[in-house]
Amino acid sequence: MDKYLIVIVGPTAVGKTDLAIKLAQEFGIEIISADSRQFFKEMNIGTAKPTIEELKTVPHHFINSHSITEDFNVGDFEAVVLALLEKLFKNYNAAILTGGSGLYIKAVTDGFDVLPPLNIKIRNQLNALYNQEGLESIQKQLKVLDRDYYGQVDIKNPQRIIRALEICLI
Repeated sequence: MDKYLIVIVGPTAVGKTDLAIKLAQEFGIEIISADSRQFFKEMNIGTAKPTIEELKTVPHHFINSHSITEDFNVGDFEAVVLALLEKLFKNYNAAILTGGSGLYIKAVTDGFDVLPPLNIKIRNQLNALYNQEGLESIQKQLKVLDRDYYGQVDIKNPQRIIRALEICLI
C-alpha cells in the first residue's frame, strides 16, 4: 500500500497546527514538527509551539525534543526524521510534516546534500586570495571548477563563492 507524507507549511500563526491536528485526528496518524525553533525546550517565546492540550490530542514529534546546548542541525533532522518515517509507515499509511522552516521541510522531502566539513587551511587560502586579488579572482576560479553552481550562486557573495570553492578543492 502507498505511503503518504502530508506536508503543511507556512509562516507562524496561520493555523498549521490546528490543520495538522484535525488531519491527524481524522486519519489517525502522527505529526512531525519541522519548525527549527520548536525543537528546543528552552525556546518558548515567539515559537507558536502547540499547547499542552494540543500535544495531548495526537502524537507529536520534535516539540521540546532537544536542548539548545545540543548540536542538532538540518542534516541531523533529515536523518532522524527519515528513520522515524520508516517506523511510522510500518503502522500508518501517512504522516504529517508541518512547520515554517523551509530548509527542514526540503531536507526531508528533497534530501539534503552532505557537505564536507570545513577545511580551515583551504578556507584561509581562499580568503587570502579574495583579500589580495578581489572578488573577480574567486569568481573566475569557481566558473572553471563548477560552472553549474557558478550559474546558480549569488556571484556577488564572496562567502558563498569561497565555500563553493572550498568544497570543490576538498
